[in-house]
Amino acid sequence: MSQNFKLVCISLLTLMMFSCGSKKGVVYFQDADQFETLVDDSSFTTKFKVDDLISIHVSTLDPEASAPFNLFRGAEEGGIRPEQVNYLVDKNGEIDFPVIGKVKIVGLSPAEAQELLRDKLSDYLKNPIINIRIRNFSVSVLGAVNRPGTYSVNGQQITIMEALGMAGDINIKGRRDNVMVIRDFDGTKVYNRINLNQKNALTSPIYYLTQNDVVYVEPNESGKTASNFDQRASIAVSIISILITSTVVLLTRN
Repeated sequence: MSQNFKLVCISLLTLMMFSCGSKKGVVYFQDADQFETLVDDSSFTTKFKVDDLISIHVSTLDPEASAPFNLFRGAEEGGIRPEQVNYLVDKNGEIDFPVIGKVKIVGLSPAEAQELLRDKLSDYLKNPIINIRIRNFSVSVLGAVNRPGTYSVNGQQITIMEALGMAGDINIKGRRDNVMVIRDFDGTKVYNRINLNQKNALTSPIYYLTQNDVVYVEPNESGKTASNFDQRASIAVSIISILITSTVVLLTRN
């Protein structure tokens, strides 16, 4: 067997070690049976947090009566409608609402906040319709995914699978059995982990993400080994470059 053939075999084996992953590590929901039915009885609802930016629109059968409760920025010109002002949930968990003043909504769901505002507006309006929406709902997906980054959420909720889908899914070097979700509760960071190889992940309390959650996918052993290999290869290339440069300098002098 020639020396070149041995080198080719070693190179192929090394490539297989870095590129292959076992089914056990890369398949989602491995213990789900054929045609198995899982009823989603989750009671998850989005709750308002400090620093949430929310829009609130109040309407009634009498537009003039509800107008003072809807703030807009700028004047209507050339067919361009003025921009509605959003409300920031301050450090005390409150928003400063027109006419009625400070209203504490931190920890409330949109439905609960609607009911609270409807009650406070009852002295001014008859049967008001109140629409509330979070404007800065986003999640960050980091680590061993194909497109790490921060993603805006259009609706009022998102699952961890949907967030991973926006980030291009976990790559072959990521651990699906130990995904971390970092959640902020008014300045307190809470770290949770979820095993996406198992079907009970669908009932995990962190399966539904909240605004500003951070999802971190840890690299598996293959990813860590490849990272170490890349670092050592980079060092080796640097050393070789220095040696070549030094040799050329010495030869030039001679």
